[in-house]
Amino acid sequence: MIIDTLANADKYTSLHPLFAKAFEYIKSTDLKTIEDGKYEVSEGLKSIVATKIGMTAQESEAKFECHNNNIDIQVCIKGNETFGWKSRNNCIKQKGEYNPEKDVLLFSDEPSMHFTLNSGEFVILYPEDVHAPMIGEDEIKKMVIKVRK
Repeated sequence: MIIDTLANADKYTSLHPLFAKAFEYIKSTDLKTIEDGKYEVSEGLKSIVATKIGMTAQESEAKFECHNNNIDIQVCIKGNETFGWKSRNNCIKQKGEYNPEKDVLLFSDEPSMHFTLNSGEFVILYPEDVHAPMIGEDEIKKMVIKVRK
């Protein structure tokens, strides 16, 4: 997991062949005016923009998730978004089977930590990062870039 500001995004472009294109897309998009929806960025890159009222930690942690085939770059556009997090290596309570169509595996473990993103900050979540996003009390606008592993 990596947490930083969009101003420092160029530091991470060498970590994956598609990260440069992903961060270029983020930089070239008017984040304040982009409408909610799903966008095809390029081969191996998809963008999902959502604006929702945050949920309680309990609600979010009921869907404590990770992915096998995608890396998430989650960008907080507006608001303050808290995440629960735990290393997949330390999760022992798998909840159901892996869903290959949605690329999601759920756990019922408790997060080992929480962190908060503010506007202009992002987190890179690898397949080993089990996460519970969208925790908050106010409206949160975010972009999730799905990067094919």
